[in-house]
Amino acid sequence: MISGEITATQQSSLEISMSLSPAQGDSKCFDDDGRLKRTGTFWTASAHMITAVLGSGVLSLAWASAQLGWVTGPIVLLLFALVTYYTSCLLASCYRSGDPVTGRRNYTYMDAVETYLGDFKVKICGAIQYLNLFGVAIGYTIAASISMAAIRRSNCFHDSHVKDPCHFSNNIYMLAFGAINLFFSQIPDFHQISWLSILAAVMSFTCSIIGLGLGISKVAETGEFKGSLTGISIGAVTQTQKIWRSFQALGAIAFACSYSLVLIEIEDTIKSPPSESKIMKKATLLSVSVTTVLYMMIGCFGYAAFGDLAPKNLLTGFGFYNPYWFLDIANIAIVVHLVGAYQVSCQPLFAYVEKRAATKFPQSAFINEEYNMIKGSKAYKLNLFRLVWRILFVISTTIIPMVMPFFENIAGILGAIGFWPLTVYFPVEMYIVQEKVPKWSSRWISLQMLSVACLIISIVAAVGSFAGVVTDLKAYKPFQTNN
Repeated sequence: MISGEITATQQSSLEISMSLSPAQGDSKCFDDDGRLKRTGTFWTASAHMITAVLGSGVLSLAWASAQLGWVTGPIVLLLFALVTYYTSCLLASCYRSGDPVTGRRNYTYMDAVETYLGDFKVKICGAIQYLNLFGVAIGYTIAASISMAAIRRSNCFHDSHVKDPCHFSNNIYMLAFGAINLFFSQIPDFHQISWLSILAAVMSFTCSIIGLGLGISKVAETGEFKGSLTGISIGAVTQTQKIWRSFQALGAIAFACSYSLVLIEIEDTIKSPPSESKIMKKATLLSVSVTTVLYMMIGCFGYAAFGDLAPKNLLTGFGFYNPYWFLDIANIAIVVHLVGAYQVSCQPLFAYVEKRAATKFPQSAFINEEYNMIKGSKAYKLNLFRLVWRILFVISTTIIPMVMPFFENIAGILGAIGFWPLTVYFPVEMYIVQEKVPKWSSRWISLQMLSVACLIISIVAAVGSFAGVVTDLKAYKPFQTNN
């Protein structure tokens, strides 16, 4: 990283020596830990978080609102946003151990958990975090293929004047999305994808604003606000279906609001002073505020436009057919966003595997050596292990969803599984240790009550989403043409 080729052992030794002598490490080129100067800002951190949060999940909020109704839907969405903001601020404070300005850095979520909670809990955290990231990559592949196929379908509907059913398989589009990510996954680390994250954030706003605009136009066209106070009515669905769908809606909202699993990694890109946690908390406030306002508007106007018939994906469920070119722009924006979101989500997993491999095999040239691709240029260095393992990862996240493309329910499961432990439990427990909150004090009891309440919601959402997958599996055959 510092010269032409350097092994992981040399890098580790350099970082240790630098950290033992801050005066040497703190220079124009290096931070206080001996690593190259971080260049991230409030704006890049905000872009990373908006990319991680605002995207495909927003398109299921009209459907989620239809299951919960005008009263419960907005309240649940607001509560999820408030909990996410509060616990994210707790988590941001854990980036440095001890002093918030000069304390030892925790480079990853797992580093923070290990520092504050020990080896046993860090293993649990790692399993949940990286399994969730792997699942998110699969979910993004499915979502991108749905949007790609929707572009073809919208043009088909337009050309046939909605007479052709326009049935197409999503598999070719999953392969296309995988091919794109084969290229972008070779970007070495978080520090070098800010431009992609900013582009993805812009695309997030684009598709969200289009979805909002179409919902508003539909309401204006019909002149009425559809929906009810309690959501989809018994009769349209059975009592049991109503319960399961309500549980699934909780999972969909949790998925739409979650980004804590990459928060520490994003914070590690921020330059200082001021302290990283101070910048991160401001960026968190901005991103949560912006996404919550958009979520509220899109969810509410989508529900008002379609009522009980709100589609699971506002732009690909074809509640709208025209203007078809406008839908095409929105779906293109979603695909571009998902490329960036895929990279933001996968970088922590990439870094973890590569770090473990380098630690286990410090003398391996295949794992540790980096080579200049262009003589005299340091723009990109090829690492053979990174090349091979990331290609295999992208292939796996492409093949698996071709067998089980149930994005809405998969999103609900991912949201449910990841929300409580990563967004609530670990941040709360680390905060208690960091601030030495006395056991059974009013603050300790309040934090535990928050954690237990979110655990119950996560369990309920997971059960509902699993039930949805079981229902889908009864009617689905792998690799068939989608309807």
